[in-house]
Amino acid sequence: MLGRWPKAFFAVVFAISCFTLAQVAQAQNTRPIFLTGKLLGVSPIFQDLPLVRSPFHGIMPEDNPHPVPFGLNPRAPFDPALQREVGPLVSTTPGKNVLGLGIGFPGYSVCCVPPDTNASVGTTQVVETVNLDYEIFTKSTGAAVGSSHSLASLFSGTSGNCATGFMSDPVVKFDNADGRWVITFLAATSNPGAPLGVSKPFLQCFAVSKTSDATGSYFLYAFDVSSLGGVDTALNDYPKLGVWPDAYYESFDEFDAKTTAYDGNSPCAFQSSVMITGGAHPGSVCFLPIGTEFALLPSDLDGPTPPASGTPDFYVGSPDGSSHFNIWKFHVDFVTPSLSTFTGPTTLTTSPYSFACGGGVCIKQPSPGELLDSLGNRLMFRAAYRNFTGTGAHEVIVVSQSVVAGSSTGIRWYEIRGLSTTPTIFQQGTWAPDSKFRWMPSIGMDKVGDIALGYSVSSTTTDPSVRYTGRVPGDAKGKMESEKTIVKGTGVQEASGHRWGDYSSMAIDPSNDCTFWYAQEYIKTSATAWSTRLASFAFTTCH
Repeated sequence: MLGRWPKAFFAVVFAISCFTLAQVAQAQNTRPIFLTGKLLGVSPIFQDLPLVRSPFHGIMPEDNPHPVPFGLNPRAPFDPALQREVGPLVSTTPGKNVLGLGIGFPGYSVCCVPPDTNASVGTTQVVETVNLDYEIFTKSTGAAVGSSHSLASLFSGTSGNCATGFMSDPVVKFDNADGRWVITFLAATSNPGAPLGVSKPFLQCFAVSKTSDATGSYFLYAFDVSSLGGVDTALNDYPKLGVWPDAYYESFDEFDAKTTAYDGNSPCAFQSSVMITGGAHPGSVCFLPIGTEFALLPSDLDGPTPPASGTPDFYVGSPDGSSHFNIWKFHVDFVTPSLSTFTGPTTLTTSPYSFACGGGVCIKQPSPGELLDSLGNRLMFRAAYRNFTGTGAHEVIVVSQSVVAGSSTGIRWYEIRGLSTTPTIFQQGTWAPDSKFRWMPSIGMDKVGDIALGYSVSSTTTDPSVRYTGRVPGDAKGKMESEKTIVKGTGVQEASGHRWGDYSSMAIDPSNDCTFWYAQEYIKTSATAWSTRLASFAFTTCH
């Protein structure tokens, strides 16, 4: 929703690597907060959902009460990880490449700016969510299953903000271990007279499918998280979801809806074992906001091998804009919630970098396109986790962010290992093969260790387009192969508050653990409205 840092927060963020012992102790010893969710009902199957629009449809820029710096692109110190040279064309085989939700998609009425593009892959289907709809695609053909449906229609027949309130920031994930689809989004009461345009109750809504078929019915849940900011008016902005064996883990940027002050980032664990069976009252264990963190990413399990029993979920922290970010560990205990812990941080030192656009707006388009928001002040969804066994066994997380690359921007990516012992950066690189602007990335890894990195690309002569690159384990450390284009944009964004994103997604097909699906926005026709693209590909080395 907001996707922004308050101005006063910058002084704190740039000191992120200077945690005092008192701050660390406070984070480690904060008492967990136990919340109880409520089963709202069970949805109709997809073909029987009513064709109703979510509230506030139409072109509506999301609230932005705290604008980040505009037009800044500071030159970073020398970046030892910068990759200007290009190698062979990325060694992948293309799969499907289809139009996703947005302008041009049959039956879709564009809601909001930005779209918050996200997709996940199941056994036979791909599901995409945007503000404020979702659609199901047949994986084998790429064909859509009927018309798209709003999130409001999914919750039709229930009462409260999940069905009729202000909704934003949807995320969809396929829980491979349990064979369930999970769709989650924030919901609040629309209040145009309030500083943020919304008021309590602030809910986190969940739809958990009854089976692995995304067209079937969903158990519908709501959790009231209004009190997580230490007050009862905390807006759970920019939620990010990770599926883990013992819970659905999320993080929320907490803004006080009365004062618009930023309170910090709150981590929460939701009791997935109850939600997949339709239990009436699943639990949630949360912690009060950490004021020095923003847009934490919970680790999200890929592949068939779970971490060792009892392994905590790893939360990757916000970067400090120079050479650090943190890792935290969340252990949840739903039997005795008071035994739950959120510990850390472990601070990782990176190659020097600077936030793309100073964390704000500077991405160029051809005229008459406006400058676009980089969201360079955070690591981007997802924190993709994988557990390799056998010879050379190791745990790994890959993450990415947008950074300064000379006079433009590029993608800094990281592979982190040693998560359960001593987390370290195994390799990193800054992908910027030319002077075009690259930003809004998402990253993933397949079962043999190939890495795929998708992103937007633009310049004064290039309409915003969708591309990807990648690498295989035999490539030199920190290096990507040459990129491929998924779709060339044929228009520019105008007069949309400079918003772009606020995220994209790189997902992995659980059926073969090789095929990537990337979802990202682009512009078909110069206007204020967007389209999205869904594309699949696999490395030739993965079988």
